[in-house]
Amino acid sequence: MLVTNQHSLSDAEDFSEGYRASKLGKIVGEPTGGWIIFTSGTTLLDGSTLRLPTSTIRSTRDGKVMEMNPRPVDVPVTRPVGESYTEHDVQLDTAVKELLGEVGKQP
Repeated sequence: MLVTNQHSLSDAEDFSEGYRASKLGKIVGEPTGGWIIFTSGTTLLDGSTLRLPTSTIRSTRDGKVMEMNPRPVDVPVTRPVGESYTEHDVQLDTAVKELLGEVGKQP
């Protein structure tokens, strides 16, 4: 079981794609942010820095560009505003419930 949300970026995008392609289990939560692209940095004359895109990342399943295309979830669960300030996590609770349901299906 994998839990993602809109704050899951970059390598989490790639990980989610590989997890789904490898059929390792369900993805629970919210779609990822859709931010995955390789960049390199360069320093400008005034000392500031600039990031430049260098490579496009494509889905292994359909060849679609992954940048600006969030990785989908199998079980959508949105955390209510302010829940992160409590001890409750509805996404994690849902993932555990899904796992327990799968364990119950085992012969």
